[in-house]
Amino acid sequence: MKILIINGPNLNLLGTREPDIYGSISMEQYVSQLEKQFPEHEISYYQSNIEGELIDRLQKNDFEAVVINPGAFTHYSYAIADCLKNVAQPKIEIHISNIYQREEFRQKSVTAVNSNGMISGFGLKGYTLAILSLNSN
Repeated sequence: MKILIINGPNLNLLGTREPDIYGSISMEQYVSQLEKQFPEHEISYYQSNIEGELIDRLQKNDFEAVVINPGAFTHYSYAIADCLKNVAQPKIEIHISNIYQREEFRQKSVTAVNSNGMISGFGLKGYTLAILSLNSN
C-alpha cells in the first residue's frame, strides 16, 4: 500500500520543539523507523507550514491511504477539512499529544469529521497505530 504521511505547521520542528510533549526525534528519523517496521508499504512523507501546500499535496491523489497530522490547522482549517472530504482513500488523523488534555481551543478538530478515524495522545507511536489500523481494513 502507498501511504502518505502528511504533517502540518510546526511539525518540521519535531525533535527540538517541546520534547516533553512531542518527543526528541525528528519526523524523518521516525519515518525511517516506520519504513523498516512496515517494509510491505511504500511510505512517503510531506510536511508544510502552508495550508494551501498541504491541500495541493493531498490533491495529487497518488496514494492509497493518508495518515495526517494537520497540526494547528486541525482546529480551524475548513479548507483542509473540505479537501479531506474529497479524498476517497482511507484517512487517519493523528495527534502526538492528547488534544483533549490541552487548551480548550485545541480540543476541537474540524478536520476529523472527514477522516475514517483519529488517534490522539500516543506520541509518535500514533503514526504506527494509524498504519496498523490501515492494515486491518
